[in-house]
Amino acid sequence: MRRAGLLLHITSLPSPFGIGDMGPSAYSFVDFLKEGGQSLWQVLPIHPVLAEGDFSPYYPASLFAGNPLLISPQLLQRWGLVSDKTLETYKRKPSGRISYRKVCLTKARLLEEAASNFSWWEDLRKFEEDNSFWLEDYAVFEAERISKKVREEDVLKVKITQYLFFRQWFMLKEYANRQGVLIVGDLPMYPAPNSADVLSRPYLFDNTLVAGVPPDRFNERGQWWGNPVYRWEKHLQENFQWWVERVRHALRLFDILRFDHFRGFVAYWAFPVRRWLEAPGWDLMKLLRDEFPNATFIAEDLGHITPDVETLRDAFGFYSSRVLAFAFYHKDSPHLPHRHTNRCVVYTTTHDLKPLKDWYYEDLTPEERSFLHSYTWCTQENLVSCMLKMAYMSVADLCIVPLQDVLGLGKEARMNVPGTQKGNWRWCLKNLPSEEVASYLRQLSDTYGRVS
Repeated sequence: MRRAGLLLHITSLPSPFGIGDMGPSAYSFVDFLKEGGQSLWQVLPIHPVLAEGDFSPYYPASLFAGNPLLISPQLLQRWGLVSDKTLETYKRKPSGRISYRKVCLTKARLLEEAASNFSWWEDLRKFEEDNSFWLEDYAVFEAERISKKVREEDVLKVKITQYLFFRQWFMLKEYANRQGVLIVGDLPMYPAPNSADVLSRPYLFDNTLVAGVPPDRFNERGQWWGNPVYRWEKHLQENFQWWVERVRHALRLFDILRFDHFRGFVAYWAFPVRRWLEAPGWDLMKLLRDEFPNATFIAEDLGHITPDVETLRDAFGFYSSRVLAFAFYHKDSPHLPHRHTNRCVVYTTTHDLKPLKDWYYEDLTPEERSFLHSYTWCTQENLVSCMLKMAYMSVADLCIVPLQDVLGLGKEARMNVPGTQKGNWRWCLKNLPSEEVASYLRQLSDTYGRVS
């Protein structure tokens, strides 16, 4: 089935509490998607983020837990866990830019009050049973990280917070599914080095090596990510139990699952050795397919892609990723629309790129711009609408466009600059898009057969 949708992280939703959350704006955004004939909503990883990683969702404190910053204070108030007075105290006019320092303080105080008023003990016990694989380890880790020691009351607060996160998440997902919207989630490749995953199962990770990618067009020195790599031989010995539990957990949260840095399952670049090291992707993917035969998986097969990566992707039925912003660097690019296949998802740009408006002027050489003009009907004046039409008309079954491109925004709305350590992940909307934008999207989906 041909589908279309938008990429917008939860944090980028407008909110009176400094950061997008799973409250009213999220439900309104689902309504906007339905009105616009869109049936996909792709989000970035929803795990807890760390200040030392500049709050990157790809530097998570846990690959299982949910990010407390995404919990909606308004829903807490409706549930009687936060008072009207407290809610009004922390309300602010949306600024379009996230101040994580302020947001962390605000959410900590709101969640402290919510935990003190919590009384759904039977539900919490059921939640503990259902998430026993990771919850206790994470609660102890987080309690110690916050208080510098492990106190029983702090561990309990962490568990309550996680219960509240997942209660809100599953309510939102259920609502989206009822409106015909599928949630596309993101499985980050690695945790942070000081994460609950690494500290609770250190034998599965190699902290002597650091993940990254080699030099390329975008970064002449390569990218040093700071994440530990896997001790794949240990995962093999356990028959990938940790991976199976992780993917099982993720498939409860999302309808479609995107595997970040898919090429890392064949070979991964590591510092300080500065070379590719082999990974047992075939063994892992065969097991995952056997465990989850009906799951829909997307491979983020971008970057230095070799034939063995493509073979692994296709052998296990992963959708490939095609990005129009990469299409015009050379004339045999797999991202050019005439080289798309049905089993792929086409993007205009991604969260790691400038939106189309500034990409055209700042990231393309004169020769590449000339190729774009000769290949398409695009001009400088109609560039954004032209590229959107190319994405929607692609033979790719799935089409997902960052909302920044739909709104014609520029680099001020960029989410991330790969290889940089500060100032990313902070863009957010002041208001949800208008009915006119929804009408425009519906027209695209109607024209190119993507209204499900």
